Amino acid sequence: MSAPPEEFYSDERWQNWLDRIREEDIDPENEDSARLLLNLQDDVAIAVAKIVTAYDDGDIDEEEALDELSDIREVVLEEVEFDNDEKAMLIDGVQTSLVCVFYSADQYVAEGPTDEASVEEYVLEAGRAEEGEDLDSALGLVAAAGTRIIDGEELNMEVTEDLEYGLVTEWVNGLDSLQSAMSDPEVVEEEDEE
Repeated sequence: MSAPPEEFYSDERWQNWLDRIREEDIDPENEDSARLLLNLQDDVAIAVAKIVTAYDDGDIDEEEALDELSDIREVVLEEVEFDNDEKAMLIDGVQTSLVCVFYSADQYVAEGPTDEASVEEYVLEAGRAEEGEDLDSALGLVAAAGTRIIDGEELNMEVTEDLEYGLVTEWVNGLDSLQSAMSDPEVVEEEDEE
């Protein structure tokens, strides 16, 4: 077992993103603002993808992988203080989307990919669970879909067209970032100015 090549993610990196969002005028209808928020989300998903890949490649063991995931989750899901309510809401949306990314990765490392249904079937079933106000089941089902994405199955985002907007669609948005990260785990540059 070789040592992991680098720290997967740091509190400092997360804080740099938050500082950028504090400094900029954020308008979710504006393409650059939307891209900044998506880059923030993708950046975390890439770190998660790298941990799962390091685990799959045998560079780190299960315990190390779960510890690394836990460390990032603590940093990213900690409540963020913003003076601006709209920005606080937008960050909360990113954090909500990422909850499922962490659950999926934890489940994948601990138990491997689920194999009882396709990604779409899990997502649609999660939508039904959310309609029935069973959010624990909904999260579990979306996380199960996430394990399949980590394992290489494709998520077709059209599946969300059949869902009411809510937590499941937010979580699936996170899985979309995870899918991109698994297929192309290139680091999003924090200073990536277009």
